Amino acid sequence: MNIFLTILYIVVAVVLTVVVLFQQGKDPREASAVMGGSGSFFSKNKGATKEALLEKLTAIVAVLFVILSVVMFIFVK
Repeated sequence: MNIFLTILYIVVAVVLTVVVLFQQGKDPREASAVMGGSGSFFSKNKGATKEALLEKLTAIVAVLFVILSVVMFIFVK
């Protein structure tokens, strides 16, 4: 069980790293659109973009990483 959890933890850590690295940085010019500028086509369809998918995947993998960290702290000795 310890080996399985360790391998799974490493795989999740690598996947989290790769997903974060695939994301694009925030452009300072985009801040005006977020802070109250007029909406654009891209802001209206944000849920269907590759960036939105990467953000959701990052959140899911990060939660899995935290859960695995707690489980490994409790069970792996």
